Amino acid sequence: MPSQPTSAKDYRFFTPITTRWNDNDVYGHVNNVTFYSWFDTAANLYLIARAGHDIGRSPVIAVVVASMCDYHAPVSYPERIRVGVRVDKVGNRSVIWGIGIFREKHDAAVAHGTLAHCFVDRATREPVAIPAAVREALEKIAESPVADRPKK
Repeated sequence: MPSQPTSAKDYRFFTPITTRWNDNDVYGHVNNVTFYSWFDTAANLYLIARAGHDIGRSPVIAVVVASMCDYHAPVSYPERIRVGVRVDKVGNRSVIWGIGIFREKHDAAVAHGTLAHCFVDRATREPVAIPAAVREALEKIAESPVADRPKK
């Protein structure tokens, strides 16, 4: 992961988010745990909006198995931000998302990081292959050539 802030041009899908009063911590800025919530929100919104993934009923769900974030500048309430999403790697059963947090109308990230989702059977929680429609949507915003394509 680059240690410098990433640019909005590095991301393929954006969702706006408005900070909330309770996002601020005792230090007067949005707490780090909120950034991870934004990561998960943006990735799941992409799955819903672009892959048609029904997160409430699908027999396959995506669970977070790893995440990391580099912070470059604070944000606080009230601010409008946008979360940029891209796919850094698609595997057979998992995806690594690249996520950037940007102030509205700014191109340098205030934070950036990764979120890894593993696709699992809703009932058993056993890893399963990424559903075809989801894989197709992920490949559309992949940063580099798709890795680990399933064998036909």
